[in-house]
Amino acid sequence: MARQAVEALTELVEGHEGSCENLLDELRQAGRRLAAARPGVGAIAGTVGRLLASSRYESHLEPDALRQVVSEEAQALTEGRIRAPASIAIQLRERIDGATVLTHSNSATVREAFSHDEPAKVLCTVSSPVEEGRTLVAELAEAGIDAELVDDEDAPGRVSEADVVLLGADTVFRDGTICNKIGTIPLARAARDAEVPVVVAAELIKLAPVPGALAPDLADFERELFELIPADLITEVVTEEGAFAPDDLASLVERVPFLREGYELVAPLAANR
Repeated sequence: MARQAVEALTELVEGHEGSCENLLDELRQAGRRLAAARPGVGAIAGTVGRLLASSRYESHLEPDALRQVVSEEAQALTEGRIRAPASIAIQLRERIDGATVLTHSNSATVREAFSHDEPAKVLCTVSSPVEEGRTLVAELAEAGIDAELVDDEDAPGRVSEADVVLLGADTVFRDGTICNKIGTIPLARAARDAEVPVVVAAELIKLAPVPGALAPDLADFERELFELIPADLITEVVTEEGAFAPDDLASLVERVPFLREGYELVAPLAANR
């Protein structure tokens, strides 16, 4: 979805025939609408925000030059999103190789990690209501990985069998709160009680530079899919920049200026409350 959002903004730029000032205004408005349409998916706000941040001071350019700026940034975003999961997989190797891993939903970043590393076994929740865990089990089995489908209601009781609970995230907030598939909280609580680490694999672009308390309101249909998981249930967050304890994510956000600059452009009220 983030890639499609960037493609939509790129097409807007390429087809625009007005002044640079008008183009930048339309670009910002379109970016905000895209981010607002799926507030639970941080990668959309992150990628759109970065694209807007790269062009925010370019009203002095000729239209062709501005189109080139946007095109180059879009390409950089695409290439970065290809590299990031592989980098995360390398950093997860010590956690995954030879381990029994429990996962929830069907994160592309987690799938990438399984393709690079060699878990002994993967326990996959069904992940209602969409039940995407069934697809993940089939994909892992086809790849030769021992994978077992676990009913959602049984999953907390199976956590003690795992060496690690490995999750993706739709958004990671600066205080370590994450937005993820509904049903994550009981798994994370069971893992805490069993002293099993809960590790979140997420690209940098999914970081929101605001605390979870300022998370944007979810769209109506998203409320049946996502929930906010408190930072005290998370052991660490692994990004392409390294592994971070939840308390250390704020310092990471501060080191990446485009996160805040971009977020202010797509969600100006939330970023400044």
